Amino acid sequence: MQSRFPDSDADLIGQLPLPGVEGSPLDPGDIWIVVILACANQASVWETCNDTDGTPCDDTVLEWLHTLDRSWLEFVANLLLRHLALTILVRSGSRIVSIDFIDNPYHGVHLDDEGELCSMAPKDGTTTCHRYCTAYVVSNGKPVTLAMTYVRSDEDEADAVERVLARVEAYPFEIEVLLADSGFYNERVIRSARDIAATVVHVPKKGERMKAKLDIHKSYMTTYRMYKDSERELRFPLAVAVSYHL
Repeated sequence: MQSRFPDSDADLIGQLPLPGVEGSPLDPGDIWIVVILACANQASVWETCNDTDGTPCDDTVLEWLHTLDRSWLEFVANLLLRHLALTILVRSGSRIVSIDFIDNPYHGVHLDDEGELCSMAPKDGTTTCHRYCTAYVVSNGKPVTLAMTYVRSDEDEADAVERVLARVEAYPFEIEVLLADSGFYNERVIRSARDIAATVVHVPKKGERMKAKLDIHKSYMTTYRMYKDSERELRFPLAVAVSYHL
């Protein structure tokens, strides 16, 4: 059986808004430790409660979690992420910031809110997940999370990206470059991101014009025009890198 988290970790967790359930004698801190253990071990709440001494039953934990105000919890979590990041990072100078979508595979069904689950490519025997958008920097070889937000399936993913970028922009250091993968190849995201800093987005090989620019044997720089010759036309630099493996 696993042991519980040390008091120092519980003190940090205690800064989150974790009200108890009305009429229940349970300490919300006891329930929250189950959640942290489940996340750290990438295990389910059931597995964590079953394998850990001194925890409440999994049904109790899940019922309590369902009472939390997710938006307020996310707001405070971002305040804590900012506090922790600024104790690690030097405030002056500039940083390379990466943004990414994180998918946590989920094997169950939504409770009463269908928008909470997103679709993904098959992974771990499922095609549904809880999705988050995060921003981070690498310091001393380790990622330091700057901001995060929950992504719903019934919202435009660009909305989630803009929430994260707004939080990153509020940091006291300069952002030298924003790095993103192909999931961020989106007109709105590119326009928002480049207003903050130079942005590097991995471009998917789709569309005849894009395929023609990428189907080459020598690296080069060019400019790409999204929605060419329309009122929405968006121009951005396109770096085509070719690697040779001997």
